[in-house]
Amino acid sequence: MHLILSAPENRPFLEQELLRALPTSVLEPLGDSMLALKAPGSWSEIRAAVGQTVFARQWLPEARSFPVPSIRAAAETLVTELIGCLPEGAPWRLQVEPRFGVTDAGRHRCELIRDSVIEQLRKRRRSLLKGLDAVPKAALGDPNRACPLFQPEESLVQLLLTSLEVGFLSILPAPGPFTSMGWVSPFPLGEVPVAVDKAAPSRAFAKLAESERRMGRAIVAGETCVDLGAAPGSWTYQPVQRGARVIAVDRSPLRDDLMRSPRVTFHQGDAFRFVPETPVDWLLCDVIAAPERSIGLVLEWVRERRCRYFVVTIKFKGQEDYAQLDVLKREMPRWVESFQLLHLCANKNEACVFGTVGDGPLKNAG
Repeated sequence: MHLILSAPENRPFLEQELLRALPTSVLEPLGDSMLALKAPGSWSEIRAAVGQTVFARQWLPEARSFPVPSIRAAAETLVTELIGCLPEGAPWRLQVEPRFGVTDAGRHRCELIRDSVIEQLRKRRRSLLKGLDAVPKAALGDPNRACPLFQPEESLVQLLLTSLEVGFLSILPAPGPFTSMGWVSPFPLGEVPVAVDKAAPSRAFAKLAESERRMGRAIVAGETCVDLGAAPGSWTYQPVQRGARVIAVDRSPLRDDLMRSPRVTFHQGDAFRFVPETPVDWLLCDVIAAPERSIGLVLEWVRERRCRYFVVTIKFKGQEDYAQLDVLKREMPRWVESFQLLHLCANKNEACVFGTVGDGPLKNAG
């Protein structure tokens, strides 16, 4: 069984998405924001069949029920299992998280279990303790800090409490988390805190900030970005703050301070017709347009290799057109090194596609 988490309002759309990819699978709702997927095949076969899942925040591969009769008993059982399946001395991450109504009580119990696991490791297997937590928890929860993605040698252990006494356990040994990026998130529960900056032209900048964190790559000084549909300038603001150059394209001007910035070149015109004179580092696009137009735009840019990295929002008016995103799931792997297609924590009725085109020839292109 594979456990999949979503935002509560998105669980019905996650069901539809999974059934389009795996029509013979069995889906069992577990609360308002979880699905249990039962389907034949290995975890890698499931990934290949499903492709990217827009409305999934986190996957717990090969999850199974895990009793929590007490803090100590749960920690002892968990450590016994870890000793048998994790390589000693290698890095691994432990995510113990609550997923039920009594949030404070659940969070406190999770913290106690984690502390007890560390205590048990000190007594029984210090070599495993040495490899625990390749990434500090603070780096995952702070929207202003970089979050390193999984590395090939890392394993991931997820314990999800669905009540004070019962949970689900998923152990994904290395290199599983690395090869499953885009499905298995380094962020606990797949949740990324929404960034806040009152100086930004609008809250839309938070979508770009979250995409960067999920990519494990940020726009840096000296890079060149094209921001299509830029006004009022939230997706131009952030690169400029970091010392990057931005070619901002829109029919309307940006906020006055951005129009005056020496790092901004404003091009008045149609975002869908603009082509840079030379390839740029980043394509950024948060334009309001029909989903098929934004999908066509990002595919054209990556096919023509006009950028190395991209972050593009696909916006919807209702809920009937979500299946159009399947075009990106099908076509993107042919043209890019890596990508994610996701309903972000900062998204409304929209999704973001972001990733890396790369520099060299692509083996899947053509």
